[in-house]
Amino acid sequence: MEKYWEYIKKTLLDLLAIPSPSGYTDRANAYISGQLQDLGVSFHVTNKGAIVATISGANDDSQRTISAHIDTLGAMVKEIKSNGMLKLTNIGGLGWANVEGENCIIITSSGAEYTGTLLLNKASAHVHGSETATAERKADTMQVRLDEKVKSAEDTRKLGIEVGDFVAFAPRTAVTPSGFIKSRHLDDKAGVAIMLGVIKAIVAEKVQLPYTTNFFFSHFEEVGHGASAGIPAATKELLCIDMGAPGEGQQSDEFSVSICAKDSSGPYSRALKEKLVKLCQEHDIPYQVDIYPFYGSDASASLRAGCDFITGLIGPGVDASHSYERTHKDSIMATANLTWRYVLSQ
Repeated sequence: MEKYWEYIKKTLLDLLAIPSPSGYTDRANAYISGQLQDLGVSFHVTNKGAIVATISGANDDSQRTISAHIDTLGAMVKEIKSNGMLKLTNIGGLGWANVEGENCIIITSSGAEYTGTLLLNKASAHVHGSETATAERKADTMQVRLDEKVKSAEDTRKLGIEVGDFVAFAPRTAVTPSGFIKSRHLDDKAGVAIMLGVIKAIVAEKVQLPYTTNFFFSHFEEVGHGASAGIPAATKELLCIDMGAPGEGQQSDEFSVSICAKDSSGPYSRALKEKLVKLCQEHDIPYQVDIYPFYGSDASASLRAGCDFITGLIGPGVDASHSYERTHKDSIMATANLTWRYVLSQ
């Protein structure tokens, strides 16, 4: 998969530049659809908006599905305040302290966009003294300062901004000479880029897959129901590509593929986990097995919905999840290599 790194990197950078909070993923869908069309891979779109691409294999009765989610954390306008600023409600597990001071885009129902910055209501230490440092960061104490001349709710509404408009936070993507990628929303656009890279490799290498394999580009994962519907009925195994979570007490790192044994929803398939470990060992792929107590995935959603298949979860190690995240080329490529070996395996 190493020769597909440049494609994976470009795809990831393209995706990171496209706003796609849960519920507002049409632009990302258009990009993914374009990539699949260029590769000549057939796909369909579910009623919920997920893209399902399918590559036929020798066994069409027992299919595999690989998933990654395109939706990200974000926010929505909850209230237009009397001073013209915006109070938000979070989408997904967005922590207000993690986006304090971050630039954002407000996307109106007409498609117009306005920029702003999420700040504490009492953001000036020279005005509010110690309150600025000690105030709790929550929806009621934060507001978006619009980059427009507004002084009242009426001024803001004249711009076309209204309650229910989506808010996307700036990714601030940077690639370092040492191979790190820093950005918001690596969860899970890194997984989506890996999945597209594997599809490109399958097409370019003209391989015959042992099993028909579906590639499920999920939406609404960040709000808990992404893969609860739309997984092809012949699926016997679902492998989710999401993020590993390095941190204190964890084995995951930014240079290996993380293989999740258990998260908040319970254990993943022991047999599939052991198969993934064996593939890493046989092909010299750096890996870590880990457990994430505050984590859920599309596999969790599918099982809660009553799907009858076994599930696994892998992904690149992404530091500072749900904040300003970081991973490394090595971790992305380790995940791509494991996914490649998985789709080729019996």
